[in-house]
Amino acid sequence: MTKEIRSVAVLGGGTMGAGIAGLCAERDIKVLILEINQDAVDAAKDRLLNGIPAPIDNPEKMANIETGTFDKDLEKLKNYDWICEAIIENAEAKRGLIKQVEKIRSDHTILTSNTSGILLKEISEGMPNRLKKNLAVTHFFNPVKAMKLLEIVPGSDTDPETIKALNLFCTKTLEKGVVIAKDTISFIANRIGCFFMFIGLHKGKEALDKGLSQERVDAILSTPIGLPSTGLYSLYDLIGLDVMEMIGKNFAANLPEGDLGKQYGEFPEAEKEMITNGQFGRKTGGGFFRMTKNEDGSRNKETYDLLTKTWRPQKKEELDINDINILFDDSPDGTLAWDVYGTTLCYAANLVPIIADDIVSVDRAMQWGFNWSNGPFKAMDNIGPYKIIDKLEKEGIELPHMLKVLKENNAESFYNNHDEQLSPEGNWTSI
Repeated sequence: MTKEIRSVAVLGGGTMGAGIAGLCAERDIKVLILEINQDAVDAAKDRLLNGIPAPIDNPEKMANIETGTFDKDLEKLKNYDWICEAIIENAEAKRGLIKQVEKIRSDHTILTSNTSGILLKEISEGMPNRLKKNLAVTHFFNPVKAMKLLEIVPGSDTDPETIKALNLFCTKTLEKGVVIAKDTISFIANRIGCFFMFIGLHKGKEALDKGLSQERVDAILSTPIGLPSTGLYSLYDLIGLDVMEMIGKNFAANLPEGDLGKQYGEFPEAEKEMITNGQFGRKTGGGFFRMTKNEDGSRNKETYDLLTKTWRPQKKEELDINDINILFDDSPDGTLAWDVYGTTLCYAANLVPIIADDIVSVDRAMQWGFNWSNGPFKAMDNIGPYKIIDKLEKEGIELPHMLKVLKENNAESFYNNHDEQLSPEGNWTSI
């Protein structure tokens, strides 16, 4: 019998915790938020109603939320079906709190750690089996109310009924797009999306040295290849260079030897200097781009030129090829598009079944988490897998795993017209 989730306790009322709690309360779920002290509780309440965006649109839904502190109200957790830990991104802090919770948790209660990259095996090491079967990772994307993707990561000891209950509740009640990820570095969406961003900085530097502007790099690495109009540098400004540098260091330190992402995790020198100068992006008033105001109230868009390391007026770039065919164009534009996006597609093709059991999970993760028009495998179908295979073979590059599977099984595409997908073993399976 599948467990039923009718109440949710959220440990931590920061940006993510408030977002998760607010979404549940908006769906009329009984919610408990616990924080470290009363000041943090008050801040969480304010965040629920006044955050940008506010997790709760209807103030009346606050009636669904009870609050408390860890030192006084931990006992209340025994009455909740799902406990979602959402404190700081620190494995030891998470482990310490989870150990306290386990002393109180009811047998039926599901416990998840919400994290964007800490492995479940690191959190659960040495924990009792009673907990491990009810323990998983959840990775909500920010802002929780707006972003469709939710990655759920089971461990080797997690009871399938635990994952089934979480999947059902988060899909039906919270209306999330759930994908089941494996317990690997950065899970699915961030593994591929951040790889795109990291290789983009390095190949972008090569393109700048050849005369392309940052505006042109953004124009190429955006809508022509089916990605959001933010492009590369504007996406860094949105997320924050400091945040991305931290993820990059994790890539460089913890990805396995031979993984292509390992060599691109460290930032180029110009971007390192920006971080040293506190130039992180929008939250610091400017990163690669900024907006300045004139005395008459008009505004100027400016670009931080990575070559001269000075601010200059932003310019508009018009591309000669404005669609996916740019990937195969013999030009600086085409070289950049292939070196970044083409390589990212190949990187994704090498990660199944390492990060996910099937290709549709990868495609959904990239569509729902990074707003790509198509995930990597659907994109390769649209391009034509054999165009990519031919290019790789002509360049003497070993085919990535899933492209090799496709070729060896004489498949024409990764998806067919019968709602089936090509499996890592070369069989057709239902989506």
